[in-house]
Amino acid sequence: MQKRLVSLDAFRGITIVGMILVNNPGTWSAMYGPLQHAEWHGWTPTDLIFPFFLFIVGVAIAYSFGGAVGPGTPGDGGGVGRPPRLIAKSVRRALILFGLGLLIAAYPVVQWTPEWAWIRPGIYNLRIMGVLQRIALCYLAVSLLFLYTRPRTQTLALWGLLLGYWGAMASVGHLDDKVLNLAAVVDRAVFGTHLWAGADRMWDPEGLLSTLPAISTTLMGVWAARILRRDASEERKTAELLVAGGMLLTLGYVWDWVFPINKSLWTSSYVALTGGQAFLALGICYWFVDVKGRSGWTKPFVVYGVNAITVFVMSGIMAKTLGFVRVGEVSLQRWIFLNGFERWMSTVNASLAYSVAWVLAWYLVLHWM
Repeated sequence: MQKRLVSLDAFRGITIVGMILVNNPGTWSAMYGPLQHAEWHGWTPTDLIFPFFLFIVGVAIAYSFGGAVGPGTPGDGGGVGRPPRLIAKSVRRALILFGLGLLIAAYPVVQWTPEWAWIRPGIYNLRIMGVLQRIALCYLAVSLLFLYTRPRTQTLALWGLLLGYWGAMASVGHLDDKVLNLAAVVDRAVFGTHLWAGADRMWDPEGLLSTLPAISTTLMGVWAARILRRDASEERKTAELLVAGGMLLTLGYVWDWVFPINKSLWTSSYVALTGGQAFLALGICYWFVDVKGRSGWTKPFVVYGVNAITVFVMSGIMAKTLGFVRVGEVSLQRWIFLNGFERWMSTVNASLAYSVAWVLAWYLVLHWM
């Protein structure tokens, strides 16, 4: 039986803490640069969070299903001996994740006013894609690939998706244009106005076409898990993770010369760059936590890591609730920020302090859970 990777739980916890932190500022108008996404091309530390999470999903898939498909190399292909329950498990989890994403997008379907309850007009332009929806699609695709294909086929899929996406995006061009690039054109053709409201429903940072290279990000997690599950010394495993990370990081910067690093388009160079950093982060975490046993500092992050989806959903619902409840002329969230934080410090520091307080408050909830 495989020993549970504490480093993976800690890495997942650090990632979800980062996600909660950047998603819940006191005010979106005052944030430190590293806590914001890149405007278009390029990257910031915030742009590492989502690909790190998908990478972790890939690692978890290999560990979750690796012991259930029978002896042999993880994901050894052919579908022989694959219990139908594993397929059902994958589909069920994907549907739940996708449904939770739609729930967050739709919430609250009904708003209460002093006069009457009414259906939100925005429900008719409900955003179809989103963070959880992308996780669901990547999870399902990579689960099926892991269960029914060999590692060589998974590697071909990983690079085939990246090269194919590069070719398709380059054939249309307009990579500097948020509206005219191929990913945006496809999303409008498929979803119409059911796109991200933050882009005036003209494009979506978690769109359909750009989910294809995101599958490659998840497959990189499976690649990392194959290294960790291999019958080799801990030193060799760590070295392989770090070498793979360095090579991918270099590839990302080289690829950037012809296909810019871009989180919203999830470009192939972005996949290589963030995948490389994920390999490096997991390798370092694995060495110190699982190999050297220095795990005391990980406990708060493990609490977040084992409840990652739960806290993401609950935090999103609670944040929306605070935004809809009114206290006089402002929302409850705004009232808390003004009176509990901005009164005592500068706006940008108050915004960060609010985010930190939000993370700490949810830690207490998760620790109780």
